[in-house]
Amino acid sequence: MKQNQITLILSGIFIMLLTVQCRNKLKTPKLAFGEPLPEKYNSPDGLTLADDNCIYLSMNTVNNFDYPAKILRITEDDQIEEVIKLPPHPETGVASPLGLVFASDGNMYVSDNQSFTTEKPGMSRLLRVNMDGKSARDCDVVAIGFHMANGITVRGDYVYVAETNLNVGKPHKSGIYRFSVVELKSETPIVVGGINGPHLITFFETKNEEHPVGANGVAFNSKGEMFVCNFGDAEVYKYIISENGDVVSQELFASGNGMESVDGMQIDKEDNLWIADFLGNAVVKITPSGKVNILAKNGQTDGANGELDAPSECIRRGDKVYVSNIDLTYGPNTTDSVHSMSIIEL
Repeated sequence: MKQNQITLILSGIFIMLLTVQCRNKLKTPKLAFGEPLPEKYNSPDGLTLADDNCIYLSMNTVNNFDYPAKILRITEDDQIEEVIKLPPHPETGVASPLGLVFASDGNMYVSDNQSFTTEKPGMSRLLRVNMDGKSARDCDVVAIGFHMANGITVRGDYVYVAETNLNVGKPHKSGIYRFSVVELKSETPIVVGGINGPHLITFFETKNEEHPVGANGVAFNSKGEMFVCNFGDAEVYKYIISENGDVVSQELFASGNGMESVDGMQIDKEDNLWIADFLGNAVVKITPSGKVNILAKNGQTDGANGELDAPSECIRRGDKVYVSNIDLTYGPNTTDSVHSMSIIEL
């Protein structure tokens, strides 16, 4: 055997071993709750961790609108409880929740993304679920006129909502709205003013024409720095926000490094960013220093064994990361009959 042939064989073995080693570093997701979700829970999405250590989940039903959208609770022992059925939009007849978060008034705020239900612009809403402890009394509409209300977070007495599409032509623009809790009233819902409205504190452009999807996940770390996901460009921006809501600075915090998109995002107590990569079928951890780590990733599957299946949001609770597989037909993914959430053990 010639020397160059031996070299090629050894090189091939090295590459194979390196590939196996890289794969071994990835975590293997497991099927949450030990089984797929029932048809009535067909499109899980937004997640938030409450003070009682329960995870609250927005159950969108975009993959089968025959079932109403609801807010669910995942207890500390991984039991699913229903919290409230969300009020349908008066024109489309359905609710379509994505992000959700608890605010300083003790109530839950939910982004209702009606772009999944209609092409008519300005139909999305901000909902407030009025809470008595763990029980939901009712639900109000407190802001209207969004095109694609999406990720949501809070800081102090303010609610921040990602508007994934400002609907002002190309290049694609999106941004973040900021509302004080006290001004959100059911009697007179705020009508958002778009790119020139007083509640929009920042906007940016998405350059990826194949996936013109902008602001998505939004969250604050312990220092009060705001992070925003730009889905289509697989970029995460960091903002410094003043007390009156002005943007003091904006910088690119992380991009690329294996990320194909950045969808929903949550930040844990250690200031790690946890991001669902919808297009890449992956879950990403970004450290406070900006280092990108692909935690789990797999090819196209139906998620029946716990694999990631078009994940849209993830959140850490203790030593586990819970992942919503919304399984939308978009990009490389095609909706299937299996509905699931995944758990990644750290």
